[in-house]
Amino acid sequence: MTDGSVSEESTGDPGPAPDGSVGRPGPGRRRARGGGRRRWLAAGGVAALATVLGLSLALRSGAAPACAAAPAGLAAPAGVALAAGQMPLAAPPIGGAVHKGKATFYDSKGAGGNCSYPSAPANRLYVALGPTEYSAGAACGGYLDVTGPRGTVRVLIMDQCPECAPGHVDLSREAFARIADPVQGIVGVSYRAAVDPALSGPLTFRIKEGASQYWFAALVAEHGNPLRAVEVRQGSGAWRTAARQDYNYWLIDSGAGPGPYAVRVTDVYGHRVTATGVTMSPGRVQRSTVKMYGGSAPAARTAPSTRPPSPRPSATPSRTPASPSAVASAAPPAPQDGTGPPALAASSASDVSRPVDCAARS
Repeated sequence: MTDGSVSEESTGDPGPAPDGSVGRPGPGRRRARGGGRRRWLAAGGVAALATVLGLSLALRSGAAPACAAAPAGLAAPAGVALAAGQMPLAAPPIGGAVHKGKATFYDSKGAGGNCSYPSAPANRLYVALGPTEYSAGAACGGYLDVTGPRGTVRVLIMDQCPECAPGHVDLSREAFARIADPVQGIVGVSYRAAVDPALSGPLTFRIKEGASQYWFAALVAEHGNPLRAVEVRQGSGAWRTAARQDYNYWLIDSGAGPGPYAVRVTDVYGHRVTATGVTMSPGRVQRSTVKMYGGSAPAARTAPSTRPPSPRPSATPSRTPASPSAVASAAPPAPQDGTGPPALAASSASDVSRPVDCAARS
């Protein structure tokens, strides 16, 4: 930590390998089932080869393949009409749209899922989405309000369910128990994105193991809404746009320098903030004092005292008006761990333009 705007906390990285390989399912998430041993007969192999050659010749001659239907599991979400052969756009649930479908449950065994979080949330209320709604990591860090027979529960999107079609949400066991009897195993539900959910604290950043001044990779958390963009710069240099990976790290393949960095984060609803003092400290969670919305993390509030002054002079020191830096140095609010240092610089802005929607249970 160089300028004191973030604090660091050691943590393991259950996510992808440091070599930047992508597409690897996160820990606690079951992989899609593969096929068993296959025995191929000579005649079957010849027939398959003939089919491939025939299809290739047909495509070369301009003929359209006969398989125009979308694969199973990628049906259009409710209310969306697709033309013949059109695939549904991958997009996380956002806005006020209500989706109807079904819910099952599973257990991540404490792991942070495909979104590469160091661990599951403390309240164990989380959800895995199918590939379409997981949207290559674009849904990570957002929240859903899921309603079932017993009520509604708010869950963190932290995982991918490879076999889940659009409309199928795979809840944690604890979340499922809030909305239905677990004995049922599967229930009909409705769900919608939670817009600007209450934040438990300021943004956090985790530089990936293996990162250096020549290869930048960071995990951003505690942002409430799904993110649209992450930009990084060192000193007064130009902003560089990081590329989101499907395991939820933001990468700059050519690196961003040795740091420290300013990181500008924008969510899908236009909230934009900048945190400074992020250092090249792989494997450590660095807690800023900048909230994604609602202003920077406030200093601790002091309620007016109703007690008479103490007769001891040492118990009633004189107070002077606090400077901005002194206010930022005050103790953090209750949701934080009390170790976060003051932010030396932070800014926030609201982006008036709205983004276009991008797009097993035990």
